[in-house]
Amino acid sequence: MNDFTRWIDLEGAVNVRDLGGLATVDGGTTRFGRVYRSDNLQGLTERDVELLVGELKLRHVVDLRSGPEVRLEGPGPLTAVPEVNIHHLTLFAEGGRYTDVEADTIDGDKVLPWTERVEEDLEELRVTGFYYGYLRDRPDSVLAALRTLARDDGAAIVHCAAGKDRTGVVSALALEIAGATREAIVADYVATGDRLEGILARLRASDTYRDDLDSRPADDHRPRPEYIRQFLHVLDDRFGGPLAWLASHGWTEADSRALRSRLRD
Repeated sequence: MNDFTRWIDLEGAVNVRDLGGLATVDGGTTRFGRVYRSDNLQGLTERDVELLVGELKLRHVVDLRSGPEVRLEGPGPLTAVPEVNIHHLTLFAEGGRYTDVEADTIDGDKVLPWTERVEEDLEELRVTGFYYGYLRDRPDSVLAALRTLARDDGAAIVHCAAGKDRTGVVSALALEIAGATREAIVADYVATGDRLEGILARLRASDTYRDDLDSRPADDHRPRPEYIRQFLHVLDDRFGGPLAWLASHGWTEADSRALRSRLRD
């Protein structure tokens, strides 16, 4: 696998890559040019939009940010492009004040679903990890995101703020459905670390994320292989695997076939 062929260089986003070119359990690879993952798309330039929409045929954007994040950041450039459909599917999580485990309220709207959790709920999340918390709290958004990535009328991109946690979870599930090896899924997840400096610089330029980022060392934001491995292990241990968890929430074999057809050579 050559990661250099997977990166998409843009002027207004730094953590953009193709989910193609990843090894699968049957000896194949995932398909290029169908599904992408990214950090926040608020800063795209006209050149970026032309590349994504004109050359890469982007038609669907899965935005995993919370409602307050979207309102605070304002409409991004792709919202003004008629060919592009924006699917806002919040997972209520990512890493701090406006994006994860701190109990913030903005204009009376709670950013997180677990800001008033009982102790038993928090204890479970300490064991299973907050990545599993995304699935526990918003299975509807998880399935809707995956079904959007499976659409066949152009390319799709999934993003959050950093393109690491929420995007990492949805991307891992998509790759699991496509039959990617666990090693390839982990490698894709940790690849965000190669762009971490640029990601943090972008987020620090935003009032929405600056205080949270400045409250912790930069290395705390690094994607570590054990994080995504633990997430997948929880699904294996508790449900018999990611596909079994998805099936228990209404995912069908037809859904799997559709996504595999998008991501497989």
